[in-house]
Amino acid sequence: MEPDGEGKPMTAVRGLDLERYMGRWYEIACFPSAFQPRDGRGTRATYALRPDGTVRVLNETWTADGSRRASIEGTAFRADPAADEARLKVRFYVPPFLPVFPVVGDYWVLFLDENYQYALVGQPSKKHLWILSRQIRMEEDVYNQLVEKAREQGYDVKKLQKTQQIDPPPVGEEGLHDTKGLWWIKSLLGK
Repeated sequence: MEPDGEGKPMTAVRGLDLERYMGRWYEIACFPSAFQPRDGRGTRATYALRPDGTVRVLNETWTADGSRRASIEGTAFRADPAADEARLKVRFYVPPFLPVFPVVGDYWVLFLDENYQYALVGQPSKKHLWILSRQIRMEEDVYNQLVEKAREQGYDVKKLQKTQQIDPPPVGEEGLHDTKGLWWIKSLLGK
């Protein structure tokens, strides 16, 4: 069965207040991808607005026991600064531990509640999808509404996998062994 929105162009949120969108977002579910560690837990993204209007992106994930952190930093910016839609680009340098090659991807906010507490984020290719929340848990009815919104945008929502969060979530970076992207590289190699 095809997704309901198959063939229909994706639409992004209009009038995104970038300042309100900043802060920490927990990954509730996503499409598995080669650029995220396969056994990651507590995956989250933290966004901080820079004076030039770009956004510092910090993506983090942990081993199941919470003792090892993998992180990667990048920059997000509006794809078209004059447009009203929440169509951003995100640039990371790889490998993260020796930033040499820029990798740029699309980051479209497809849905955002009025209180900026949960979001649906995707890409025009429909190969990547994330359900994000300000909290480590999301009510099932809210989750189901976001899944339905993804289906309406043409996503094959059967590919969604829930992300295991760590409760309580790690507070900071102090005292953690950070692999600075090595974990991501090993994941790409199937290790």
